[in-house]
Amino acid sequence: NHMLVVEAKFDGEQLATDPVDHTDQPEFATELAWEIDRKALHQHRLQRTPIKLQCFALDPITSAKETIGYIVLDLRTAQETKQAPKWYQLLSNKYTKFKSEIQISIALETDTKAPVDSFKAKGAPPRDGKVPAILAGLDPRDIVAVLNEEGGYHQIGPAEYCTDSFIMSVTIAFATQLEQLIPCTMKLPERQPEFFFYYSLLGNDVTNEPFNDLINPNFEPERASVRIRSSVEVLRVYLALQSKLQIHLCCGDQSLGSTEIPLTGLLKKGSTEINQHPVTVEGAFTLDPPNRAKQKLAPIPVELAPTVGVSVALQREGIDSQSLIELKTQNEHEPEHSKKKVLTPIKEKTLTEPKSPRVSPVPSHNQSPPTKDDATESEVESLQYDRDTKPNPKASSSVPASLAQPVTTSNASEVASGQKIAVPATSHHFCFSIDLRSIHALEIGFPINCILRYSYPFFGSAAPIMTNPPVEVRKNMEVFLPQSYCAFDFATMPHQLQDTFLRIPLLVELWHKDKMSKDLLLGIARIQLSNVLSSEKTRFLGSNGEQCWRQTYSETVPIIAAQGSNNRIADLSYTVTLEDYGLVKMREIFVSDSSQGVSAIQQKPSSLPPAPCPSEIQTEPRETLEYKAALELEMWKEMQEDIFENQLKQKELAHMQALAEEWKKRDRERESLVKKKVAEYTILEGKLQKTLIDLEKREQQLASAESELQREKKELQSERQRNLQELQDSIRRAKEDCIHQVELERLKIKQLEEDKHRLQQQLNDAENKYKILEKEFQQFKDQQNNKPEIRLQSEINLLTLEKVELERKLESATKSKLHYKQQWGRALKELARLKQREQESQMARLKKQQEELEQMRLRYLAAEEKDTVKTERQELLDIRNELNRLRQQEQKQYQDSREIASGKKDGPHGSVLEEGLDDYLTRLIEERDTLMRTGVYNHEDRIISELDRQIREILAKSNASN
Repeated sequence: NHMLVVEAKFDGEQLATDPVDHTDQPEFATELAWEIDRKALHQHRLQRTPIKLQCFALDPITSAKETIGYIVLDLRTAQETKQAPKWYQLLSNKYTKFKSEIQISIALETDTKAPVDSFKAKGAPPRDGKVPAILAGLDPRDIVAVLNEEGGYHQIGPAEYCTDSFIMSVTIAFATQLEQLIPCTMKLPERQPEFFFYYSLLGNDVTNEPFNDLINPNFEPERASVRIRSSVEVLRVYLALQSKLQIHLCCGDQSLGSTEIPLTGLLKKGSTEINQHPVTVEGAFTLDPPNRAKQKLAPIPVELAPTVGVSVALQREGIDSQSLIELKTQNEHEPEHSKKKVLTPIKEKTLTEPKSPRVSPVPSHNQSPPTKDDATESEVESLQYDRDTKPNPKASSSVPASLAQPVTTSNASEVASGQKIAVPATSHHFCFSIDLRSIHALEIGFPINCILRYSYPFFGSAAPIMTNPPVEVRKNMEVFLPQSYCAFDFATMPHQLQDTFLRIPLLVELWHKDKMSKDLLLGIARIQLSNVLSSEKTRFLGSNGEQCWRQTYSETVPIIAAQGSNNRIADLSYTVTLEDYGLVKMREIFVSDSSQGVSAIQQKPSSLPPAPCPSEIQTEPRETLEYKAALELEMWKEMQEDIFENQLKQKELAHMQALAEEWKKRDRERESLVKKKVAEYTILEGKLQKTLIDLEKREQQLASAESELQREKKELQSERQRNLQELQDSIRRAKEDCIHQVELERLKIKQLEEDKHRLQQQLNDAENKYKILEKEFQQFKDQQNNKPEIRLQSEINLLTLEKVELERKLESATKSKLHYKQQWGRALKELARLKQREQESQMARLKKQQEELEQMRLRYLAAEEKDTVKTERQELLDIRNELNRLRQQEQKQYQDSREIASGKKDGPHGSVLEEGLDDYLTRLIEERDTLMRTGVYNHEDRIISELDRQIREILAKSNASN
C-alpha cells in the first residue's frame, strides 16, 4: 500500500515527483526543473555542486517516509543538447538483494520566454553591428554551439549554413608571478594545495594538470581542441557575440584570478587568412583578482603582474598546421641505432567525443614513460594517439650498442684490452629521454624551415639525432616539433653519470633546410643535463616489479646565433626524463686500459675463466690460480672501497644539492615576497607623498581661510556697531512718537467722554418716550380683547386643535388594530406550528414509551401479569367513565345550542333573541373567516365544519322565524 516519491535538492531548492505506486517497475514521468542564470550555473560548475536525488517509500495513511536509496548527479554532465536517458544505480539501497536503478535524463534548456515587464530595455543587437547579407534571415541570438555526438563535432548555426569544418584549439603554455594573486597577509605553507587553470570552451569545462608551486609554476603545456561544423560568416558572427574567453586560476573551488582572451581577432571582417593558414591569438595575459574592484586595490607594476601564456588557434580542418601535433611512426631513412619514442610533445585534449576511450597504439616496449592520466571530471579526454601508428619492426636493433649487442670474445679483443674479471655489478641501468617540444620567440626576419640536430656519445651512439620533417617557423609564432622525442638505454655508475652531465652539456643545433641551397646552421642551444639530477624523484614499478625512480625537468633555453654576435635568435622548450632501473645483474666486466669512458661499459655473456693450457706444466707463481684468485680478491676489495667512497661522495653531493636547491627555493620565495613588499611599500610611499602634498595644500587653504575669517570677523564687528547705533536712534524716535501718540489719545478720550454724556442724556429721553407709548398700546389691546369676534376666533382655534388631535388618535388606533390583527394571525400560525410539533413530539414520546413498555412487559411479564391485568381493567373503567362524562357534556351543550337556535325560550325576550342570533351569526362568520385566512385550517377541519354547520342552522332558524 506504499507509494514511491523521488525528492531532488539543488541550489537550496527541493523538488519532488508525484507519488506513484510501489511496484517493480514504477513510472514517474516527471520533469523537475530549476531556473538559474548562466553566471550562477558557471559558479556551480566551478564548485562542482552535486544534485542529490533521494527515493522514499511513502505511507499514504500516516504520511511516514522511509528512505530507499539516493543518487548523486554531476552538474557538469548536463549539456544544452538533449541526451539519451541513463540508468543510475541507487546508493545505500534498502533492498540489498536487488540492483535498483532509476532512468534519468539531465539537460540544460535555454529559457526563451518573453520578459514580463514590457517597459524593460530591448535586447542589444549583435556586437558586430550588422549581419552579412548572406545571413539576412538569421537572428544572431539563435547562433549557438550544439554538440553532434554522432559526428563528433559542434555545430554552430543552422544546418544549411554549416558547410565547412574547423578546428579550434586553446593552449595554456606558461604562467609567471602567480604569487602576486595571494594576499601578502597569507603565509605560504610548506605544502601548498594544488592549483590549476580552468576555462569553458563551447560549453565544455576544461582544466589543465594541477601544479603546486605558485612562484615557479611547472606544468606541461596542454591543448584543448574542438571540431566545429559551420561557415566563416556564421563563425565570425558567433565570435562577435562570444567575444571573450575567460580563464581562471583556481585552487580547489575558489578562483584566485582571471583574465579574458579576445576572440574577435581570429576572424576579422573581410579577412581571408583562415583559407591559407591558421589564425591565432596568443600572448601573455594579465590575471586580475576577482574582487579587485570591490577592494579598491592598487594597481600592480607591469613587471610584477601575474600573467598566463595562452594561444587560441582556429584553422580549417583540411589545412596542415605546424602548431598541431601529429603522431607518426619512424621513417625508413632514420638511423637504426638511435632508439626513438616518437610521441606528441604536448598533451592535447579533444572535446568532440567527451567519453571516447583511450587508445594506446604503440606497444609497451616502444612507449614513453608512463604519464599521469590527464582526464578531468568534466570528461575532457587527452588526445588519443594516432590509430595508424604501428610498432617499429626495427626497434629491437635500434638500441645503443652498449646493451643491444653483447660483445663476443676474440683474441684481438683480449690482446688489446687485457683480462676479464667477474665482480658484482655496481653499474645502474638508466633510461634517458629527451623531448624537444617547441620553438618560439623567433627573432629572425624571414620564415625558416627548421630541424633540430644533436648527438651525445655518452649514451652509446655517436650518430646524430634529428627531427623530421622540417617545420616552418615565423616570427611571433610557437611551433611544436614533430618526431622530437628520443630515449636512450645505457648502463653506467651514478657518479660517472653525474660527472658527465656536469661537464658535458647537450648541444642542440638549429638548421635551416632549403631545397634551393645548402643547409644553413642558424644557432646552437646549450642544454645543461645536470639540472635533471636536482629535480624531484618519483617512484614507479618496472616491468619485473622492481622499484625504479624517475626524474623530470622542463625548461626553455635560448638558441644563440652560430655566426656573428652571441645574440638570441629563438627559444627552445624541452623536457628531459631520467629513469633509474637499479643495479645491473651479475655479469663479466671487460676492463680496457685504453678505454676512457666507463659509460661504454659493455656486457658479455657469463662464462667461466679460460682453463690453463695443458702444455704449460711449469708455471710461475703469478700465473697460478691461487695468485690470480688472490689478485682478483684484492682488486675486488679495492673496487668495493672505491664504490663505497663514490657512494658516500654521491650521497654527500646529493644532500648538498638538495640543501642548495632548498636554499635556492627559499631564497626565491623570500626574494619574491621582498619584491612584492617593496612594490607595495613603493605604492604606499607614493600614497604617503600624495597625502603629504594634499595636507600641505589643505594647510595653506586653512591659513587663507583663517585670514579670511579674521577679516570677516572685523567686518561683522563694525557692522554690529553700526546696527547698534541705528537701533538706539530708532528706539529714541519710537519713544518720541509714542509720547506724541499718548497725548493725542488723551485728547481723543476727553472728546469721547463729552460725547458719551450727551448721548446718555438722549437715551434717557428716548426711554421715557418708550414707556409712555407702551402704556398706550396696552390700553388699546385690552379694549380689543373685550370684543365678541375675538372670543369666537379663539374658540374656533381651540376646536381645530382638538379635531387634529382626535384624528391623530383615530389613525393610531386604526394602525394598532391592523397591527394586532397581524400579530393575532402570526400567533395562530405559531400556535398551529407548535401544536403540530407538540403532536409529533407526543407521538415520538408515545412511541418511545410504548417501546419501553414493550421491553418492560417482555422483561417482567411472568412476574407481574396479574397486577398488570387488574391495573389495566381499572384504567379502562376510568377511561370509559371519562368518555361517558364527556359525551354527556357534549350532548348538553348541543341541546343548549339547539334551543337557542330554535327560539324555544320565553316570549317576552323574542326580539332580544333575534338580535342575539344576528350578533352570534356575525361573530361565527368572522371567526370562520379569520381562521381560514391564517392558512392553518381548511374546510375539512372539524372546527371549520362545526362553524359552517352552526351558521347554516342559525340561517335556517332565522328564515323560519321570518
